[in-house]
Amino acid sequence: MLRNRILAAEEKQVMAEESWNSPARLNTAERFRTQSAEMGSAVTDAVVEAARLAPGLRVLDVGCGSGEPAISIATRLQGTGMVTGIDLAAAPLEVARLRARKLGFKNVEFRQGDVHALDFASASFDRVTSRLGVMFFSDLHGALREMRRVLRPGGQVVLLAWGPMEQPYFERTIGTVRKLRPELEIPATALSMFRFGKSGTLRWALEEAGFRGVEEETQDLPWDWRGSPQELWEYFRGVTVPFRPLLEAVEGDVEVEQSVLIALGQDYDGRHVRCQAQMVVATAER
Repeated sequence: MLRNRILAAEEKQVMAEESWNSPARLNTAERFRTQSAEMGSAVTDAVVEAARLAPGLRVLDVGCGSGEPAISIATRLQGTGMVTGIDLAAAPLEVARLRARKLGFKNVEFRQGDVHALDFASASFDRVTSRLGVMFFSDLHGALREMRRVLRPGGQVVLLAWGPMEQPYFERTIGTVRKLRPELEIPATALSMFRFGKSGTLRWALEEAGFRGVEEETQDLPWDWRGSPQELWEYFRGVTVPFRPLLEAVEGDVEVEQSVLIALGQDYDGRHVRCQAQMVVATAER
């Protein structure tokens, strides 16, 4: 029985890596890399500010993808300390390494790793951060306990997650799709993106994992796309892996596409599609 559970978990991990590493997703991400970075800049800044960084700190960034907020944290440390970014998916880490090399950073490194089994000694880091990653931890309690283990006493964890699904970015996109195609179900992996949308949920999880001094707040942050509604919809469809089964079901549906573009157009000022993102930011100490 235990062996079957382990094999199932390993199979799930492989499938997740394949999804995030798919050529189609990576091509879309690279094509819109600049706009994506700009759209997420306020979210990255929220993590960096909450981390209360100081020179010389050792920081672990979990689920860093193509390099954020690890690179922004390394920038703030001004060449001191060390930032280690980890992610399950290998391909985005190559992008992160290339970015770090181009910037000439010596205080940041990237490696493949799983938050559920961190390959670091206990009390190795002063900070552990994760931007839009905690929602996808398959064993939330175990992952948080691992984060706590690698923190030194008094060290701080900073987690940022999506708030409720009922917010403009998703109402304009997925909400519009489901109004026209109500028979389509939202995949379980997509619903997990909003598991901390209810106030206090992330706080409770951190306290259950043994953290102290937990603080949680929902912040309204800019989530602006520089470009047209058409480009944003193409980006959304290409990179939002958790919604892929639903999006594939309406591929080529002209009515759905036109309706989504009209909905996104409500926030378009001719240069940007401007949205506010509701994000949950939690901090805690070991």
